[in-house]
Amino acid sequence: MGDIAEPYLEALTRRAKSALEHWDLADQDPELLKYRENAVFKIRLNDGQPAVLRLHRPGYTSGAALSSELQWVKALKRGGIEVPEPIPTSGGREYVTITAGEGFPEQNADIVSWLAGRPLGVSGVPLDYGDEELTRIFTLVGRTMARLHNVTDGWNRAQTFERPSWDVDGLLGERPLWGRFWDLDPLSADDRRKLESLRQTLRAELQCIGPHQLDFGLVHGDLVRENILVTPRSVQFIDFDDSGFGWRLFDIATTLLRNRREPRYPAIKNALLTGYRQARELSDVSESFLPLFLLLRSLTYVGWIGERPEISDSAERLARYLKDVYELADAFHSRGSCR
Repeated sequence: MGDIAEPYLEALTRRAKSALEHWDLADQDPELLKYRENAVFKIRLNDGQPAVLRLHRPGYTSGAALSSELQWVKALKRGGIEVPEPIPTSGGREYVTITAGEGFPEQNADIVSWLAGRPLGVSGVPLDYGDEELTRIFTLVGRTMARLHNVTDGWNRAQTFERPSWDVDGLLGERPLWGRFWDLDPLSADDRRKLESLRQTLRAELQCIGPHQLDFGLVHGDLVRENILVTPRSVQFIDFDDSGFGWRLFDIATTLLRNRREPRYPAIKNALLTGYRQARELSDVSESFLPLFLLLRSLTYVGWIGERPEISDSAERLARYLKDVYELADAFHSRGSCR
């Protein structure tokens, strides 16, 4: 990949080949597809079918949390949701831990099945669909998202199940899941002040929400364009790396946030919500909280990019994400008191 130095790419590929030994698949050259939270490679199984090898970001997800993710996607698969299926090692394990070496720390690795759909789009690139197709796709996205929530609520997960929480602390606590967005080195003093004030306002808003006022449970957590694959008859969801417990509006807000600059955003939003309501209840009162969750989701991206100065365009992204936050904050109207 063009943004990774060749010596590092070669070392990363050797790392992937060493992981493949646990599946008896080391006699191939893995193709790096994505390098962000995880290093994601396209590989071939012994029967020639493509699959995905994930080298997980060291320290980001524990073995117990990764095992829980894989158990969940298997339950979703059984429930008819099109998601990648875990492929066990030759010894029957769901994942392996690769020891430190060649400059790499210890990290987990797993393989999941390949899905044949194509990505819905790429962040920052305008969507290229006709009006009818755009409505069809986002209706499917909403309906499939609701079905995912339905299947999840009907699944009897193990007591040892472990995933992070996109709750008040996970979003706005002292150590949010995606970083302290109000306390980053690149921020100006004015930005720090405004973001800290916004953080306190939003903490009060979330703490006012009663336990049964909004739908809460397991969420995908990152249903952006690249993680939604489109087929002629369905949509498929991939990359559950950020899945955890949270308000179901968080999933809806994530998809909408990454499309709000589209000229046909009103049609996208209407199709998504219509599709969701075809499979799961979403009251008008619940929908009225959507501006809050759009703003919350936008803040997570500030924290994410602020902790990754190694990304070549991190300064430009930070400026863009801050612009999103301030626009959404201006549009957000605090409820002011608990209901």
